[in-house]
Amino acid sequence: MDEREFVRPGRHASVIGLGTWQLGADWGDVDDKDALAVLEAAAESGVTFFDTADVYGDGRSEQTIAAFLSGRPDLHVMVATKMGRRVDQIPENYVLDNFRAWNDRSRRNLGVDRVDLVQLHCPPTPVYSSDEVFDALDTLVDEDRIAAYGVSVETCAQALTAIARPNVASVQIILNPFRMKPLREVLPAAREAGVGIIARVPLASGLLSGKYTKETVFGENDHRTFNRHGEAFDQGETFSGVDFATGVEAAAEFGELAPEGFTPAQTALAWIVQQPGVTTVIPGARSPEQARANAAAGKLPPLPPETLAAIQALYDRRIKDQVESRW
Repeated sequence: MDEREFVRPGRHASVIGLGTWQLGADWGDVDDKDALAVLEAAAESGVTFFDTADVYGDGRSEQTIAAFLSGRPDLHVMVATKMGRRVDQIPENYVLDNFRAWNDRSRRNLGVDRVDLVQLHCPPTPVYSSDEVFDALDTLVDEDRIAAYGVSVETCAQALTAIARPNVASVQIILNPFRMKPLREVLPAAREAGVGIIARVPLASGLLSGKYTKETVFGENDHRTFNRHGEAFDQGETFSGVDFATGVEAAAEFGELAPEGFTPAQTALAWIVQQPGVTTVIPGARSPEQARANAAAGKLPPLPPETLAAIQALYDRRIKDQVESRW
């Protein structure tokens, strides 16, 4: 699989990575055996970038990655985690002492002395404009606790504020065929600044797989049930902020655009990989089969111009008005 460089810290990552929210919580139950099997399938398929967070399963996702990698010293996987969502979401909590404590916990969970990449996990908007916050993150680098740092964001405005910071290594942002706004300003700014782009929620919480109908029911402990209207966290995290009924209808149309040899999900991932400025895209997986199919999208040929144009037209017609004013 192709790899692309994070200029800071000078590490390469597969264009298709693995998001591990599903291996921790909020997507229904996944047992430890199945979680390890997903990691194994991804690694064997050429994935060299795992994304996690200290809040996924309250550390379970980090610990599962550590258990897997400890048994596979032959692998060279870049691991990115996130911090900040285990406390009240007020700017006053984003201080050096807390950063050190959160980092200590993640390093224990991951079984490492230094984390490859640490990202602020969708913090309150004022955090992105705080010199003290980024000075504290620079201190973590100076103390050799982390190799580099980035941010995970909800909005394009937050992303642009972060990109203007001189030492930000990456911005993680929702980007998929149902969330195109970052293409206009965020990706060009990141390319110019040498900031990596990690594309998250690439399948719009599974909508773009084309497997759901309006009658689909998700488990009570699945965020696609309990956060459909933003009850627990930002609504944009669930179905990319698209109304479920609209999303199902648009996803059916999207599936008809998949070229021969592509599944709908692979079409969505291939579309993201083709966007200039994307470093890696991090679909999740709940089974080895899903992990392998996602990774295979990184080895498919580019989508033809007529498919790209049809995807843009679908977005403009069905999705744009629902999401662009909010994120």
